[in-house]
Amino acid sequence: MADILLVFAPMSPDRVPTQFAISLLRMASERGYEYASLLTAAGLDFDPMDPESPGWQATVSAMQYSRIYQQTLSLLQDESFGLHPGKVISPGAFRMMCYCIIGCGSLGSAIRRAADFYRTFFDGEAQLYANFSQRHARVGYRDMGRGGEHQVNVVDAYGLSIWHRFFGWLTGRPITLERVDFFGEEPVNLEKYQQLFGCPLYFGQPANLLYFDAEYLRYPLVHTEQSLQEFLRTAPYQLLTMTQESHEDSLVTQVRAMIGHDFSHGFPGFEAISAALQISAPTLRRRLKREGTSFQQLKDQCRSEAARELLLLEELSISSIASRLGFTDASTFHRSFRKWTGSTPGAYRAEMLKRGPDKGEDPG
Repeated sequence: MADILLVFAPMSPDRVPTQFAISLLRMASERGYEYASLLTAAGLDFDPMDPESPGWQATVSAMQYSRIYQQTLSLLQDESFGLHPGKVISPGAFRMMCYCIIGCGSLGSAIRRAADFYRTFFDGEAQLYANFSQRHARVGYRDMGRGGEHQVNVVDAYGLSIWHRFFGWLTGRPITLERVDFFGEEPVNLEKYQQLFGCPLYFGQPANLLYFDAEYLRYPLVHTEQSLQEFLRTAPYQLLTMTQESHEDSLVTQVRAMIGHDFSHGFPGFEAISAALQISAPTLRRRLKREGTSFQQLKDQCRSEAARELLLLEELSISSIASRLGFTDASTFHRSFRKWTGSTPGAYRAEMLKRGPDKGEDPG
């Protein structure tokens, strides 16, 4: 599992080093799978494994990486998304854990239920440790007899980093860490770990743990089963693209997270979102206005982003994309897309496919 977890390094909001894709492809190849189909599914027009191939690039989009990730995990029958370092989890375990916690009223309740889930169905290294006090929340993995003599590696870091990002996704806002503990000794490339977590790091500790303010445990979850389905379908895309946005932007972040990018079953209502955020509808409307936006604008932004991603998938017709986005017909989608981007869906698709999915800015 070590190679699959190389994604822990600092990333731009929408780009992932090609090296990470290479690690996934190598895993598939070593297990006897042809990886050409993975490249096709991801929309890559070059072979990451061959730096001399035409059009080779040092980065791929986060969505392309996520498609390769999903395909590879399916082949290897591991749906843990790297949350359990060094342990292959039964297919569907992480998915079922998500459905178990999505109805929780707060992050603290969700973490406790997640820990109960893994303690019930798995043992040893797969168990999630959670300990809360009045001041701090500590979440991570206990030392299961490995001892602290080894040097910290990417597996240790990635498992904690993905949980950290997952908690932020659940609440729709960044979780600021106060410290991170590791079993192992200090690594050679310490600065990469410091950039990843943005807080003091301690080595040779009894457990791999994230520390954050207990106040975060009171935050409500901003997602529903609908937005969870989208998350699972595209994971780890939404975790890779998360950034530590400012507190002032957190309300917009939460609303965007609840709107999501899957509109095939309609939009979450404004009243439902305000209730989930425990804010009255008039207050939410005023606060969004103060931040220079509105619920309708945020819906349009999420819909536009989803449309541009779907248009990169050649196997989808314009009509099917319109349906997935919740439009009653293709002509309505056509008008809306032109309003958002200045281009028609067909023209956008043709231009992006001509350039290649990683070349240049969006037209319009």
